[in-house]
Amino acid sequence: MKRQILAIVSALTLAVSANVSFAGDAAAGKAKAITCVGCHGAAGVSAIPTFPNLAGQKEAYLAKQLKDFKSGSRKDPTMNSMSAPLSDADIANLAAYYAGLK
Repeated sequence: MKRQILAIVSALTLAVSANVSFAGDAAAGKAKAITCVGCHGAAGVSAIPTFPNLAGQKEAYLAKQLKDFKSGSRKDPTMNSMSAPLSDADIANLAAYYAGLK
């Protein structure tokens, strides 16, 4: 029983720590977002219906999606290749930038 509780606590701690993210630098994200403009629009609002709007999305959501594209757990050929070179800081910065747009 004690071993099971320890395993559950360890799993929960890992799950929570995996989702903890430090706020990114929106100004750095804006500079990095130049490559996103073609599909997602200059202000994070896409003119193309098949590409999602990023402006105003929750920061944690945006960061998770970019991390999932980068890891390959979310599949999209364009986004997988666009996210591949991003560092964790780049992802946090982009998420902060787009989350701050309305």
